[in-house]
Amino acid sequence: MRFEIVTIFPDFFQGFLENGILRRALAEGLVSVNTHDLRAFTHDRHRTVDDRPFGGGEGMVLKPQPIAEALESMGIRPKAERADSKTRVVLLSAQGHPFTQPMARELAGQGGVELDRVVFLCGRYEGVDERINELYCDLELSIGDYVLSGGELAAAVVIDAAMRMIPGVLGNQASGEFESFGVADSEIETQEDNVPRSQHGAGGLLDYPHYTRPAEFAGMTVPETLLNGDHLLIRRWRREQQLRKTLANRPDLLERAALSKEDRKILEKLRTE
Repeated sequence: MRFEIVTIFPDFFQGFLENGILRRALAEGLVSVNTHDLRAFTHDRHRTVDDRPFGGGEGMVLKPQPIAEALESMGIRPKAERADSKTRVVLLSAQGHPFTQPMARELAGQGGVELDRVVFLCGRYEGVDERINELYCDLELSIGDYVLSGGELAAAVVIDAAMRMIPGVLGNQASGEFESFGVADSEIETQEDNVPRSQHGAGGLLDYPHYTRPAEFAGMTVPETLLNGDHLLIRRWRREQQLRKTLANRPDLLERAALSKEDRKILEKLRTE
């Protein structure tokens, strides 16, 4: 999978690319990440990438010409002329669709979506000339209901979330299946032979609480259920905790989560507590 980033701050990504899981994925050739300096596609001595907005208003707007030339340098034509369905052009913008875990899987080329390249356009100032969005962009994406100084942080977030979904990137592929916003049990392939699973697939819920050694810390002990070795009991406890945490912190997720009859009974009990 290739990730391309168009930005006026290519050095912003140095630390991001040199640490953690992404560094290993790059070294092993599982992903590639390239940055493209937008100022390299300007034609004046000041390397101007922005201008005042038509109609007045605050701030500046990124000009369309440098962005179009940057995309053309990567062989990316306007959508109406583009035959390559394996490339996505994504505009990072506060006005975009909310970024979700299913989108991360899609941008990783997983879940039946065939992709081998994703190009991120990092907005700055008041944003990008809308004609670039209409001509070139397949998706306008926001990482949350707040405003950043630019799209670079957003691009890093989306790349990190997406590359974790690529087979081989995580040391244990099951780590990407059993976590917040993960898929339902029916979609999980990872199984231990002859050993009952002690986890539920999130099915769109938040993850359950995690504990490690020591068993007692600051007078607080690990829940007894996690210490008894009974996988089925642990599985039930973790599902209840997933539902409890989701109800407390993100009740909106329950509306579209994959819930069983047993889940709904647990929720009824939790709501009365």
